[in-house]
Amino acid sequence: MSSFQLADLEEELLRCMKCGNCQAVCPLYKATREEPLVARGKIRLAEAVLLGEIDCTPKIARRFEECLTCLACMANCPSGVRYDRLIIAARAAAAQKRGLPRLLRSAALLLRRPRLFRLALRAAGKTQGLLFRREPAGGQSPRFRLVAGRDRILPRLAPRPYLDLVPEIVSPAPGTVREAGAGGLKVAFFPGCLANYVYPQTARAATELLTSFGVTVVTPRPQHCCGMPVFIHGDLELMRKIAGEQVRLFSGVDCAALVTVCPTCGEAFLHYYPALLTGEPGERARTLAEKTMDMTDFLIKYNLGAPEVWGPVPGTVTYHSPCHLDRGMGVYKQPLELIKKVPETVFRPLREPTTCCGGAGAFTFTNRGLSELVLNPKVADIRQTGAQTVLTGCSACRMQLAEALAKAGLAVEVLHTVEFLARAQKEKSGLS
Repeated sequence: MSSFQLADLEEELLRCMKCGNCQAVCPLYKATREEPLVARGKIRLAEAVLLGEIDCTPKIARRFEECLTCLACMANCPSGVRYDRLIIAARAAAAQKRGLPRLLRSAALLLRRPRLFRLALRAAGKTQGLLFRREPAGGQSPRFRLVAGRDRILPRLAPRPYLDLVPEIVSPAPGTVREAGAGGLKVAFFPGCLANYVYPQTARAATELLTSFGVTVVTPRPQHCCGMPVFIHGDLELMRKIAGEQVRLFSGVDCAALVTVCPTCGEAFLHYYPALLTGEPGERARTLAEKTMDMTDFLIKYNLGAPEVWGPVPGTVTYHSPCHLDRGMGVYKQPLELIKKVPETVFRPLREPTTCCGGAGAFTFTNRGLSELVLNPKVADIRQTGAQTVLTGCSACRMQLAEALAKAGLAVEVLHTVEFLARAQKEKSGLS
């Protein structure tokens, strides 16, 4: 088990040479030129807190929250500093003294009671018209000044979550595409909260795509949130509880892979559950981590994305690479390889496809000003491609980009990569 306590990470803090490589790639520094927003600045603050040189005041705690956790600094650090663990530890120190930020405090209360969490979101899906009004460009805006702000354009919650729409086990129909080639594979599927409650079409597309290739999809009940929204802000105790529950549930599925369509959820299984759990649960977490894969990575690994399985999808597309898919799960080339195989699709790359969109989960709500400073160059980059569709492998990025493009007056569709691929497969099968 790895520690996420500052007192246990002193050697990690000392490994930072303050060289400035992180400064060169930090989206927040590029937008503001403020040193305290850079990884090395926060590491120095964390050192000072650990050594008792300064108190973890509300202002210092706020500085720790002003981070996208985009991992660009880690990817470019010559010393290999695990900044992700340091920033979580710094936030944990602040949370132990002052509690979680207000928005995350409410989320934590629900996540401690998964049944209440599910009930609350199901109810919200049916009653959201009371608090939100529909927007002509799609989505909805708050009727009242909430945490989100009245000018936000947010996606609508699905009337019914994905887990209410499909059985726990979905088997391929006889005669499906490449049934023999799939070798009777079985996968466990973890859609994540956004693909369950907001974008069930993404989870459905993943299931349909997998079964079309002869893969049996098992979506274990009663799975719930992966815990990352509160963990990334320092609630270690709750994350450890959730990790134990998820590992226990998914370890009961005999599967070739644990497939995700949310890279943040994928990171939880891949990196953080094994780091948080000890003993036999830790062993099971490490076994699950070896099986955890993004959907596109799974298709490539098992050779299920050959050119002949895709039908034509005319139009121009570009691709935004999510931070936690690219740097977090090591998946970048796989989505591009699949997208470029689709006939009649013209791919126009972004100039900076791996730069953060500024969403970063709750960051778009808790640090809206900074979020928009990072987002604006991404919108300009999308505009210059002239693409009709933006593809991305993260529903949170999708939400961020869809709102920004709508506000910019750009008629650009934003889709999860899996939905685009499912569309192409249906074209081949003549099902569209």
